[in-house]
Amino acid sequence: MDRNIHQFKAEFFKALAHPMRIRILEVLSEGERNVNELQAILGSEGSAVSQQLAVLRSKNLVSTVKEGTTVVYSLRDPLIKELLAVAKQIFNNHLVEAISVLEVIQKQN
Repeated sequence: MDRNIHQFKAEFFKALAHPMRIRILEVLSEGERNVNELQAILGSEGSAVSQQLAVLRSKNLVSTVKEGTTVVYSLRDPLIKELLAVAKQIFNNHLVEAISVLEVIQKQN
């Protein structure tokens, strides 16, 4: 049982292990979007965006709703927004530590 949960967690984090997928999730955390809107915001071509959306869909991180001929994407779970915010805080904490170490090194020279 624990192995299955660990495998699920690993697959979940693998889905986050791509810069464009993280950016897509950040954009979707602000509200639902269709592919054309995502392309414009990300400044990327449709095939790349669609490919990353397919990964996010397969890992159940995003939901889709068809509105006429348009597919609208949204976060499947609003907690993903919080997860991204916590990850950003962790990154910022590491960055602050690295800057502090750099300042100490520069003062020693």
